[in-house]
Amino acid sequence: MSTTTESSSFYDNLEQMSISELLANMNKEDQTVPLAVAKSLPQIERLVAAIVPKMEQGGRLFYIGAGTSGRLGILDASECPPTYGVPHDLVIGIIAGGDTAIRKAVENAEDDPAQAWEDIQKFGFNENDSVIGIAASGTTPYVIGGLKAANEAGLLSGCITCNAGSPLAAVAQLPVEVVVGPEFVTGSTRMKSGTAQKLVLNMISTSVMIKLGKVKGNKMVDMQLSNEKLVNRGTRMIMDATGLPAEKAKEMLLEHGSVRAAVNAFEAGKK
Repeated sequence: MSTTTESSSFYDNLEQMSISELLANMNKEDQTVPLAVAKSLPQIERLVAAIVPKMEQGGRLFYIGAGTSGRLGILDASECPPTYGVPHDLVIGIIAGGDTAIRKAVENAEDDPAQAWEDIQKFGFNENDSVIGIAASGTTPYVIGGLKAANEAGLLSGCITCNAGSPLAAVAQLPVEVVVGPEFVTGSTRMKSGTAQKLVLNMISTSVMIKLGKVKGNKMVDMQLSNEKLVNRGTRMIMDATGLPAEKAKEMLLEHGSVRAAVNAFEAGKK
């Protein structure tokens, strides 16, 4: 099939452009991405609205993808535990070819339609799990096969793709299609398509975590205290919420292990 992501760039003779021209033209193209995402907000809303109740019932969220798409899913999943204090197996990113493929391309890994479901099954699965397939082209066999198997197992399925009317969107129960147009370098979907996928993944995981109660006001009250910067951030949050001086706020944070627990303890002590 003819796809937008593989269509010829609006620019030519790139090697003859100055550095300034290259940067300006790439930036011009990048500015179109949020506008494309905006058109897909109703699709993203439907997907998030379906995922939240599944996760409230003990479900997990799987991302499956190959290449750049797989790496973006792993990135989003890996940032949920430190940001929101959730278990590492609540949001799971899986890439065709396994963890080796995070750094190095694994030949033909994306061409096996049965492998994604095998990879998911290594984690076990339950009826409340959700699977989001990520593929800029919407034609990746690994991702399409994974969603087909997820559907057959009774799981919720969604996708993020950058072509309209793709085979992947046809398989997904709740597709998200963000059509960003031709890439600056023809077919280089790590560029605008990758940026669009990152934006959508940010929206999905952040919205889900907020609706699961992992944010209070606008603060990451369950974040992991994995370095001094985050301890200092948590201390400031407690100071803002309680009026305590910095030394006492930090003491309570370290004693209770999270901003939420420290503030709850402070409120309980006032009663």
